[in-house]
Amino acid sequence: MLDLLPVPAVAVALEDGKFHFRALNRPFRMAGLGTAATESPLVRLLGSQLRRFLESDETHQEIAWQFGEEVDCRYFRVTFARRESQRGAGRCLVTLVDQTSELRTEHSLRREMATDSLTGLPNRAGFSDQLETLISADNAENFAVLVVNLDRFSRVNACMGGLAGDELLISVARRLKGALRGRDILARMGGDEFGVLLTLDDGPGDALHVAKRIQAALATPFRLSDFEIRVECSIGIALGSDDLGEPEDLIRHAQFAVKRAKTSGRTELYHTRAFDIAREQFSVETELRRAIENGEMTLSFQPICDLGSGRIVSFEALARWTNERGVALSPNDFIPVAEESGLIVPLGRWAMEEAARTLAAWDRAAGGDCGVKVAVNLSAIQLQRDRIPEMVQAALDQAGIAGSRLTLELTESAIVSDPDRISRTMLALKDLGTTLAMDDFGTGYSNLAYLQKLPIDLLKIDRSFISGMLADRDKIAIVRAVLSLAQALGMQTTAEGIETNELAQTLAALGCTYGQGYLYARPLAPADAYSLLVAARA
Repeated sequence: MLDLLPVPAVAVALEDGKFHFRALNRPFRMAGLGTAATESPLVRLLGSQLRRFLESDETHQEIAWQFGEEVDCRYFRVTFARRESQRGAGRCLVTLVDQTSELRTEHSLRREMATDSLTGLPNRAGFSDQLETLISADNAENFAVLVVNLDRFSRVNACMGGLAGDELLISVARRLKGALRGRDILARMGGDEFGVLLTLDDGPGDALHVAKRIQAALATPFRLSDFEIRVECSIGIALGSDDLGEPEDLIRHAQFAVKRAKTSGRTELYHTRAFDIAREQFSVETELRRAIENGEMTLSFQPICDLGSGRIVSFEALARWTNERGVALSPNDFIPVAEESGLIVPLGRWAMEEAARTLAAWDRAAGGDCGVKVAVNLSAIQLQRDRIPEMVQAALDQAGIAGSRLTLELTESAIVSDPDRISRTMLALKDLGTTLAMDDFGTGYSNLAYLQKLPIDLLKIDRSFISGMLADRDKIAIVRAVLSLAQALGMQTTAEGIETNELAQTLAALGCTYGQGYLYARPLAPADAYSLLVAARA
């Protein structure tokens, strides 16, 4: 019966602790797997696994097996099988399916996908793979990434044609390879940009030394046809000790340094915490602390409108600060400083109390409920360090308003920082009657499990997806997917960054609930925001 099988097959028995071949077919012999168990590489190499199978209660098991030397290595999918009635009998059928051709083709395709076809060097994907391997190694900090960008290369292509440009790239690749050490890895990142992965023996000085060698190697002009062309380059360096995150992050940091190098004219190192930036942040921190203590901060309010009716339903409270020198600082400048220094806790408490007081003042001016909510942002650091439910309750009691008048906006990063603790906090906030919104949805982790488990009422779609949406089919697809997700989870949605009526109408047609952006109003002072509300209701 075994001779009817087109693949190598053998009937194996285990008797008195030794293997015996009861029957085997011609493909088994032709595969070089022997005719006797004592001589077969199958038993020699897979004997322990075969023994465990025969001594177990299993009726079927598959394993991958690599057989032979590296040059002529063969790959098999090996199957051990027996009938239910044969359990404990010490017998089974072993079949082998040769997958050598398929795996070699797969390896070849992988190699091609990771290789630049012009130069034969690793491409960006291949470079990123090798960088990831190095990051996971024990000496992960002892390396650097150099990005080498050729200056004026586009002029060569424009003046001499693509073939001349390709010839130049090949010549540049050869010179770069010659300037590197044997263990360094050179890749073509794309276009006129090359990447180098260096192992450092003596710290950052090694990377700077290699950069000088690269510049020296390119100093001699290249001959193309009847022309001699000098190629200059800009080099940016990112050190592994500065950032042990994703490989693409390190590559982007080196590319960022290249941009600085193009301006400065020298090799640039990327520093995640450069001294001058740190000094500026300390200055901002000192001024911000005084501003909070002296009551110099203000809140502006931006309307959020129902896309169906155009009615103002809410205002988002946004912190604003003009420092002692009369300079208005963007929240993008002082909020990160507040979070790093811990000032976000008193700043957040002030913002909550001020927003509640302002809403109460609007109610008094309207002679009752003015008909809108106020949305207040909660920072991830604030959620970790402050007792948020008690703080919100105190602000509501002090202002004399109900929790249903507040929308609290949390970012995705805040939720994933400590899911269990944040879940308890959110449930306590829901008990106060507040509405909970996930801000900047789609820019962070977008974990669907959190959306399903946590009591989130509203998703705010980040402006990066809304801006230019009408001209970008990918953005429309993303927004449509978010809206469908929100609808499936029973959540409302707010689109940020709406600037045109056409965009608002499109979002309304797609099913978005609310809209926010310059189409309706820029952030306004409290009195101006209330005047806008009164005028809209007139």
